[in-house]
Amino acid sequence: MNQRTSGVLMHITSLPGTQGVGTFGKEAYEFVDFLVETDQTYWQILPLTTTSYGDSPYQSFSATAGNTHLIDLEQLADQGFLDRAAFEGVNFGDDVESVDYARIFDLRRPILEQAVKGFLSNPARVEELAQFEQEADWVQDYADFMAIKESFDNKALQEWDDKAIVRREEQALNAYREQLKDAILYHKVTQYFFYQQWAELKRYANQKGIQIIGDMPIYVSADSVEVWTMPELFKVDAEKNPLCIAGVPADEFSDDGQLWGNPIYAWENHAKTNYAWWVYRIKEGFKLYDLLRIDHFKGFSDYWEIRGDYQSANDGSWQPGPGRALFDVVKEELGDLPIIAENLGYIDEKADQLLKDTAFPGMKILEFGFYDVEGKSIDAPHNCDVNSVAYNGTHDNEVVNGWYANLTEEQQAFVDAYTHRCDNEPITQAMLRTLFATVSHIAIATMQDLLDKPAESRMNIPNTVGGNWQWRMRKEDLTDDRKAFLKDITALYCRKNPNKG
Repeated sequence: MNQRTSGVLMHITSLPGTQGVGTFGKEAYEFVDFLVETDQTYWQILPLTTTSYGDSPYQSFSATAGNTHLIDLEQLADQGFLDRAAFEGVNFGDDVESVDYARIFDLRRPILEQAVKGFLSNPARVEELAQFEQEADWVQDYADFMAIKESFDNKALQEWDDKAIVRREEQALNAYREQLKDAILYHKVTQYFFYQQWAELKRYANQKGIQIIGDMPIYVSADSVEVWTMPELFKVDAEKNPLCIAGVPADEFSDDGQLWGNPIYAWENHAKTNYAWWVYRIKEGFKLYDLLRIDHFKGFSDYWEIRGDYQSANDGSWQPGPGRALFDVVKEELGDLPIIAENLGYIDEKADQLLKDTAFPGMKILEFGFYDVEGKSIDAPHNCDVNSVAYNGTHDNEVVNGWYANLTEEQQAFVDAYTHRCDNEPITQAMLRTLFATVSHIAIATMQDLLDKPAESRMNIPNTVGGNWQWRMRKEDLTDDRKAFLKDITALYCRKNPNKG
C-alpha cells in the first residue's frame, strides 16, 4: 500500500444483469476487465455476508457466511445443477436500477433449492461438499441456525418459541438437527456455491492484477449465529437479549444519534481468550479479500454503549475498548496485514493514537473537507496524508451530485475554485480529479460519481431502514468516454496499476 494507486468502490449487488441483483456472474468478470482497462489496482466492495431485515450488509446473520443473493444462477446451470428454464424469463424486478429485495428473496429460494437437488445427485459433488465442510468449520453452526430460524418463521433468535433451543441445549439441538436435516443441508450447499463462485471471481481478478478490498463490520447482529453459539463474548442475558447496544450519539446524520442495535462485546472475556475470536475472524476475512477495511475503527479505542432502557441513541456513554492489545495479538498471530481503518466520526486523541500505534492507513473523505470554506478541515485535500485512503464519499455519504446540490452558494464557489472546475465540467469530474491528485497512497472513486449519477443513486442513508442498498448501474452508463476519463486521471496523477500484466 506504499505506492500511488487507485480503485473503484462498487458493491456486487450494484452490478447490472438479469437476475434482479448483481451476482458473481459474467458482469462481475466484465467489471474486473473494466478495472484492468482503466489501469486500476483495487476493487472495493461492501461486506459479502448475509443480509437480514433492512437488507444492510452491516447487519448479518453471520460474520462469515456469504450472501446467497450473490450466487450466479447462470453458473449453476453451466455446471449442470440447474435447468435454465428455472430462471430464464423470471421477472426478478421491474426497475433495472434498483434491487427489489423482497421479490428476489421469494423468487430465488425455490430456484436455489432445485440447484441444491441437482448438486446432491452427483456423488463426486457430495465429496466436494464434505471437503468444504472440513475447511469451513463455521458452516455447521450457521446451517443449524438458519434452518431453525426458518422453522420459527424467520423470527429473530430472541423471539424463537422454544427457549431450550435459544439456549442451545444439547438435547434440543440434536432434535432440531434430525427434524430439519434437509434444510440444514440446503444451507451448507448454498454456502458451498457462494464460496466456490467467489473464489473463482477473486482468482480471475488477482490474475489480472486487481486486488479486492473487503469490508468487515465491527459488530455482529443480535440475531446471529455468533450470539447463539458464543453468548459469552457479548453482553447478553440468558435468553440472548442484548443488555446494552451499539450506536453513536448525535452526529451530522441525526440529532438523536444512531441506534445500531448490535450487542456490545464483553471485551473482558475476549481478553481472557487472548482475542481468539478476533484472530479467527480476521484470518477468515483474508481468505476472502486481499485488503480488509475494518468498519468503525473508533470502537476499538472507545465505543458508545447505549443502556437497555434507552429512549434514544443519546442515552449512552463512552466506554474503553480493547485498544492496542487486540491488534498486538493479531499481529503476533497473523503478521503484518494490509488493513484499512475506517477512522471516521468522533476521532479524539485516544482514537488517533490507536491509529498511529497500529500504523494502519486511515480514511479521508473529501466531501467533509469542503464544508469549511477556509480549508481547515482535516479532510480537505491539502490535509490528506500519504498513509491514507482517500474518497470523495463512501456508501454512507451522498453521491457528489447530491452533495454539491446541498452546499451553500459560498461552499459551491469554494469547491469550484479549489478544484479548478472548468465551464460546463460536471462537478463529479472536478471532484474525481481532485481526489486522484491528493497525496494519499490510495484513491478510491465511487462508481456512481464516475457515472455522474444523480442524488437518488445514493447507497445508504445512515439511521434509516428501508430504501437503502438498492442502487444498480446500467451497463450502458459505462461509456467509452467515462472509461477514458478514469484512465486519463489515473495516468496523470501517477496511479497506474504497478501489478498490471
